[in-house]
Amino acid sequence: MLIIGIAGGTGSGKTTVVHQIMNELPLTEVGIISQDSYYKETSNLSYDERAKINFDHPRSIDFELLVQHLKELKEGKTIEQPVYSFVTHNRTGDTIITHPRKVMIVEGILILSDPKLREMFDIKVYVHADADERLIRRLRRDIAERGRDMEEVLNRYQTTLKPMHEQFIEPTKAHADIIIPHDRYNTVAIDVVRAVINQRIL
Repeated sequence: MLIIGIAGGTGSGKTTVVHQIMNELPLTEVGIISQDSYYKETSNLSYDERAKINFDHPRSIDFELLVQHLKELKEGKTIEQPVYSFVTHNRTGDTIITHPRKVMIVEGILILSDPKLREMFDIKVYVHADADERLIRRLRRDIAERGRDMEEVLNRYQTTLKPMHEQFIEPTKAHADIIIPHDRYNTVAIDVVRAVINQRIL
């Protein structure tokens, strides 16, 4: 099994890059795991307490479970991925049955910050985008998909997202094997990643 980690700041275009890499690859041989599914279970907290959690800090992620699940997939076992709700700020209790594939793509802002998880990646990719561009994308997404208002998103960006990005996310670029600029010039880097995958699954 080939495990690829795709990191980058919020709104950097990681999901777009994942889809670009997956284009032309057999769907039955590629699986995706999102870091967002592995935010820690917080049923012991009230909604107001959960809303104050810093979701851009590594301690908000259950890296232990994510590493365990990747190990089980490598052993040919099926896993049950948690399902996380950004509306309730908690796991839903549902799970997604995930089968082993020849290629597993793990994507998320903090996946290169954890040494044990980092060791499991055969290829480490960092998607880089300009800070203004990331903010605009985050605004659009949180308002359209997560029911947030502009003031809330901007406030969170200034107080949490930007400082956490500078402290925990941007430095992980140093661990990347490939840095993909998320703009019209990224096709060569994506072709390189796709070629490595094709070699492994043929």
